[in-house]
Amino acid sequence: MKLVLFDLDNTLLDGDSDYEWAQFLIEKGILDREEYEIRNQHFYREYQNGTLDITEFLDFQLRPLSEYSRAQLTQWHDEFMRLKVHPMITQAARDLVLQFSNELVVIITATNSFITRPIANEFRIEHLIATEPEVIEGEFTGNVVGEPSFREGKVTRLNQWLEVMGLSLASFEETLFFSDSINDLPLLDVVQTPIAVNPDSKLLDHAQLKGWDVLQLHRKQ
Repeated sequence: MKLVLFDLDNTLLDGDSDYEWAQFLIEKGILDREEYEIRNQHFYREYQNGTLDITEFLDFQLRPLSEYSRAQLTQWHDEFMRLKVHPMITQAARDLVLQFSNELVVIITATNSFITRPIANEFRIEHLIATEPEVIEGEFTGNVVGEPSFREGKVTRLNQWLEVMGLSLASFEETLFFSDSINDLPLLDVVQTPIAVNPDSKLLDHAQLKGWDVLQLHRKQ
């Protein structure tokens, strides 16, 4: 069996769910536009440049979860899926996932699991490794549990997940990882088959240098 790993934002999705969630809350008037839009764009640029401070970003991204009830957040997320996420899911992405229907398929993403679990369900992917927001008595606290699934953290979280299942990367006949971002280089470097999907400029340069496959899954921005 093969282990097939997919990054989510700008890889399976033709866009970034983390960024769009904040924009969605801004557009609904839940978050203050003047304060949050500038910071949201700032963090997104840092992510694209490979310079994101994940601790600072998660404080920004998770704090609103702690300010509203889980029921209210779930209601907003249903609307978010309709308005923001579904338009980012292309048939090409669905077809790519279907190619591996007989393999062990995992979405591995830095975006928190509150945002991404329903998106993984939409792709009919059972297994999700994401940054985990802390929950106490059913409500979000605004904190993180464990290591964020970001950069080297993706390798750590993947190995921890495999260990729980009694597996390791060596258990599979082939390991593949599809990603768009230079931030994912640590995990791309440890799988057998790294595949750059609509890569950012830094990852494209690296992929071409290494002779990795490059897949243009979505329209070019």
